[in-house]
Amino acid sequence: MKSSKYSNQVRIVGGTHRGRKLAFADAEGLRPTPDRVREQVFNWLGQDLTGKSVLDLFSGSGALGLEAASRRAAKVVMVESNRQTARILQQARQTLALPQVEIVVSDGLLYLQQTQQQFDVVFLDPPFAWQQWPQLFDLLQGRLKNGAMVYIEAGRLPEMPSWLTAHRQGKAGISRFELRLYVQVAE
Repeated sequence: MKSSKYSNQVRIVGGTHRGRKLAFADAEGLRPTPDRVREQVFNWLGQDLTGKSVLDLFSGSGALGLEAASRRAAKVVMVESNRQTARILQQARQTLALPQVEIVVSDGLLYLQQTQQQFDVVFLDPPFAWQQWPQLFDLLQGRLKNGAMVYIEAGRLPEMPSWLTAHRQGKAGISRFELRLYVQVAE
């Protein structure tokens, strides 16, 4: 049995806020990316994200987006549809004094439809039961800068579009994860 003192906490594993622990709310389907996986992903991305714009489309606990902000990303947009979870993300943003973090309360697909921003790094870690990958990929391509890196985590990885090139992959428990690269083809 887990100790309740340490459940519903994530630890930032690197950057300016390394070692800080943050609380997150219980929500259906919410399972933070484990420390070990985040460490591996940020080894792949590079430890320092200075100047990068980051999108954490299904923020949940905030582990990935806050980790990116701790590693000096210039802008981090964290999209979360659950209002209570988004409020806790706002508190974490204020506690850590991360002005470059923007919390958006929205459905991920709706956000992609409405924004014109483009990103260097995108984290896609939806709830396990979520299956709208084809629609997501249709909307995502226009939101990526050339050379963007896209992290995808799921119980079963979706069929990938041809414009996302495989770069790295891993497995942790029942999760599969990949880092893919977007390289625009000149027309």
